[in-house]
Amino acid sequence: MADEPKFEAAVAEIEPPRRLPGDPGVDTPSMIRVDQAGEFGAARIYAGQLAVMGSRHPAASEIARMKQQEQRHLDTFDRLMTERQVRPTLLSPFWDTAGFALGAVTALMGPRAAMACTAAVETEIDRHYGEQQDALGDSDHELRAHIDDFRAEEQEHKETAIAHGAEDTFGYPVMSALIRAGCRVAIAAAKRI
Repeated sequence: MADEPKFEAAVAEIEPPRRLPGDPGVDTPSMIRVDQAGEFGAARIYAGQLAVMGSRHPAASEIARMKQQEQRHLDTFDRLMTERQVRPTLLSPFWDTAGFALGAVTALMGPRAAMACTAAVETEIDRHYGEQQDALGDSDHELRAHIDDFRAEEQEHKETAIAHGAEDTFGYPVMSALIRAGCRVAIAAAKRI
């Protein structure tokens, strides 16, 4: 029939493809591993920024609030790793040092540069969590609920950073592009290593 391909295409748009036995599923252990590593790195970035800025700088209270939220995200992924027996990334010592250094260096450049770092990192985390939401669909409701919650907070962190002058930082487009590229490399590495 001439209309059969149109019908099949219309059905494919309505119904998600059916999973068959043996089809690869969503790699939730990899998701949890990379998310835990990312939240650990984010907490270390904020720790580096606060180590340089101290608690008296006007931006410090916002950074401390965001760090507290990142710590809650990290605690959740630490718990999920234990419960689901997910191995951590072998790169944790690197994230520890690199995250703290990135936070400290951007804070030394000034509070707007620290916020530019946050905006760049959160842009990539938002994209990453969005991809995970798409991949999970209606599966693994617990993990999906955490990702939904954390993504909303990461978006709020980005908005906070922009409101505090992130985009006014000297060289912002280049700085943002470099930090975002580093985040993409870190995400890819944590999935595998």
